[in-house]
Amino acid sequence: MVTKTEEFIAKTFMAMADGLAMGTIGPRPKIALTGMGSELGENNVLAGALLAAQKGVDVSYIGTQEHDGLRTVFAADAQEGHRKMEAMLEAHEVDGAVTMHFPFPIGISTIARVVTPARGRQMFIAAATGTAGTDRVESMIRNALYGVITAKACGIFRPSVGILNIDGARQAERALRELAANGYDLRFAESSRADGGSVMRGNDVLQGTPDVLVTDSLTGNVLTKMLASYTTGGIFEAMGFGYGPGIGEGYDKLILIVSRVSGAPVIAQAIAYAAELIRGQIFQVGAREFAAARKAGLAAVIEKYKTVVRGSDGETAAPPKEVVTAQLVGIEIMDLEAAVKLLWKQGMYAESGMGCTGPVIRIAENNAAAARMILQQKGYLA
Repeated sequence: MVTKTEEFIAKTFMAMADGLAMGTIGPRPKIALTGMGSELGENNVLAGALLAAQKGVDVSYIGTQEHDGLRTVFAADAQEGHRKMEAMLEAHEVDGAVTMHFPFPIGISTIARVVTPARGRQMFIAAATGTAGTDRVESMIRNALYGVITAKACGIFRPSVGILNIDGARQAERALRELAANGYDLRFAESSRADGGSVMRGNDVLQGTPDVLVTDSLTGNVLTKMLASYTTGGIFEAMGFGYGPGIGEGYDKLILIVSRVSGAPVIAQAIAYAAELIRGQIFQVGAREFAAARKAGLAAVIEKYKTVVRGSDGETAAPPKEVVTAQLVGIEIMDLEAAVKLLWKQGMYAESGMGCTGPVIRIAENNAAAARMILQQKGYLA
């Protein structure tokens, strides 16, 4: 009979063997993957899970198929898959998850990880889905912080930060430099172009000049898609690590996003990305960075540089919370907060979020039709 001591020793040596095989020591990270919803079919997602499992990740596959080497959690569709994934995260059955089309709450954005074509260099795009705030400049400031957290959890001690040359870039740069002057340790990238500076051009995107490229999430989403699928004509994402983990202050679930056209290699890399973040203690890194940024006056800097959200009303209280499974799409990001509070005033509980195609309002199924009519009448929806 095997004693408990012998069982413990056996498990320890197995964990060490897994760690040596992957270049790390420690237990195998446990990552859930939902398989439904891919435009490339469930077999493609399953193939990605198998690739990741072969590299030492303990994968729980949530879907309609099973395969040796994977734990299968059966689910009939994407909605049931998300419910089971979230339940597994809540129960700590898994350390993290990879999924498609997940509506993060406002305040959360995802940090993509791409391979740039000019030099094959890895770069983090902050952000690629979700939205860190309803104000553009505030979002970019927070995205920079989220990108630094993610890069540090992946082993980059002092990641360089560049801001993509888009609307709001100069305000975001001034805000980040002020935060650095207040004591937050932030290293700025230098553009590869002759005039330099920390505002990045298209050349810098292709070369991967910064470790972290700061942008708004919709622009970041387009960049991530292009860098993942430019060799395939856009119908199959073949390169990179997907759209990354949802990061935000106080958010304690590790959920990474892939696209519905992410190929098996990208899905496998996304799972490996999740495992690397677990080993890099992403939540502990985040807690330290948020504390350091707050100490350097993050709130005051954001307030100084953000624009006023049109139509917002800070005095409106939310109705009692309800289960929100319906989604209303087509709302401009700058109107999102005001639209939610308009529904609150009508006695309808609603939440803002960001899906893969833009902002969404999440609301109970029984209120969806009435809410849509109200928002159309007030000009928030076409």
